Amino acid sequence: MQTMKIPLIEGLEKMTYGELDLTMETGAAKSFIGCVNWKEYPYSPDVAFSVARSRTHLAVLYHVRGLDLRAIAMEDNGPVWEDSCCEMFVADPSDGTYYNFEMNCIGTILAAKRTGREDAHHFSAGDLSRIVRHSTLQRKQHDLSGKIFGWSVAMCIPFDLIGTDPDKLPPFLRANFYKCGDRTAHPHFLSWNPISVPAPDFHRPEFFGELTF
Repeated sequence: MQTMKIPLIEGLEKMTYGELDLTMETGAAKSFIGCVNWKEYPYSPDVAFSVARSRTHLAVLYHVRGLDLRAIAMEDNGPVWEDSCCEMFVADPSDGTYYNFEMNCIGTILAAKRTGREDAHHFSAGDLSRIVRHSTLQRKQHDLSGKIFGWSVAMCIPFDLIGTDPDKLPPFLRANFYKCGDRTAHPHFLSWNPISVPAPDFHRPEFFGELTF
């Protein structure tokens, strides 16, 4: 099982993208999303990510380099997983549910509280507005392939949106991180912690790793 020790860095949620990028580069925990769990989808773009926390937010920054650039979903809670997309799933420490945060390359987000793939309570527009988002791309639709693209996205998620009291953090949270692009020219389904099931399925909390505080 993969683990990460998450450092405390004040004010992450108030930073510009440039400030956040520099701060995460020098102070965050870092890893890669590179597990190819399903051999029928062998393509693996380069995906580095970093994680840190402030007093109130959990911040995740992704750097992606690879083929294809797809961003069709413009409305939140739409099918962002079909686009060039980065994701974090994290378990609620209190009730056995989990949350999925999925963001395409231009910052369109989907977020829900779940007991499984088919049972989801999507976040309201008000809750989604509390998630700080960054993208290095212009916010417009893209559907490109045939060359290498580089882009980055970040999200700063209030701890209370993942069932956690920021003043009483648990010793750890269980989570996994993903890179996908279901309808890109080179479909792919990469994870941080490996997933041992026959077909692509990110909704598997039993394969989450640990973020320790």
